[in-house]
Amino acid sequence: MQIKSAVLRSMGAAYPYADSKPLTVETLELQPPGPGEVLVKVAAAGLCHSDLSVINGSRPRPMPMAIGHEAAGTVVEVGEGVDDLQPGDHAVMVFMPSCGHCLPCSEGRPALCEPGAVANGNGTLLSGGIRLHDCGGEVHHHLGCSAFADHAVVSRRSLVKVDRDLPFREAALFGCAVLTGVGAVVNTARVQAGQSVVVIGLGGVGLAAVLGAIATGAAQVVAVDLASDKLELASQIGATAVVNGRDLDAVEQVRALTGGGADFAFEFAGAAKALENAYRMTRRGGTTVTAGLPPPDATLPVNIVNLVAEERSVKGSYIGTCVPVRDIPRYVALYKAGRLPVNRLMSGVIPLEQINEGFDRLHDGSVVRLVVSFEN
Repeated sequence: MQIKSAVLRSMGAAYPYADSKPLTVETLELQPPGPGEVLVKVAAAGLCHSDLSVINGSRPRPMPMAIGHEAAGTVVEVGEGVDDLQPGDHAVMVFMPSCGHCLPCSEGRPALCEPGAVANGNGTLLSGGIRLHDCGGEVHHHLGCSAFADHAVVSRRSLVKVDRDLPFREAALFGCAVLTGVGAVVNTARVQAGQSVVVIGLGGVGLAAVLGAIATGAAQVVAVDLASDKLELASQIGATAVVNGRDLDAVEQVRALTGGGADFAFEFAGAAKALENAYRMTRRGGTTVTAGLPPPDATLPVNIVNLVAEERSVKGSYIGTCVPVRDIPRYVALYKAGRLPVNRLMSGVIPLEQINEGFDRLHDGSVVRLVVSFEN
């Protein structure tokens, strides 16, 4: 079948993207789902910094590529061997497919699935196949989803079924922003009621982490960012204090607010300096968690004596250390109960044709989460 999709043919285009137009909306040929695969009619897809990092070249991927990885839609057709989904079901896409058989999967850590990581790096589906083509040949899949398109073929292992009464525009955010942000708090750090939390970087993932920390009952949730409007939003959704990261004494402010440092400091800015500050904002015996993805050559200077003598922990978090089939329904239930107001993270809705302008707005920090809508 023919579909409309946003395609990236080369990385590193000049900013602003409204002028250089790195993404072109093209007609592609989409093959039917193979064994273990599903055809989805995409309803909504969020713009994320992980997409932006492919566009600007900081996370190289094979080209050309149909990008987009945070989405929700309706099942249209299932391939051979798929017997737990049927046409008409609503599903959220997950950008790390899990085989269920490798060592990390068998340990209950599907976010670290080894075949899934290989497939994502190669720009294929979990099976190793490519279902997208143009007149010049194959077009690679982005993180097994290629969600900036009206239809997508994905692995069954890239989908989680959700209730039909969940609006697609909100549902899409659960596949990346919510999984990553809330999961980092709940799964990676295991924050408990009464503890203190600082969150650096208030994009969709960081603000989801703020919501997650509030939902766990954290006594203090300090939000840090460079943008005053995002700090204001953090206050509106329940952060107990905000600090502007541009302040020269931002670290000292956070340490004063938390009585010497937070139990947990989370970094979602994707910058080495932000992670360094997060470490400095963490108390003795505390834990610093990073889910940001800076350029591959970025490093963290750590005083080893300080790390040992203060019994510090530094942890990475990928997709919030989540088990998506377990966690997405839980987070959706919290959203429906009013305890995880994910809808507050949405900055607006745009058509696919405005996707370059949308990434300009994400790049300059003027939005939290824009959603491309394919609904009429």
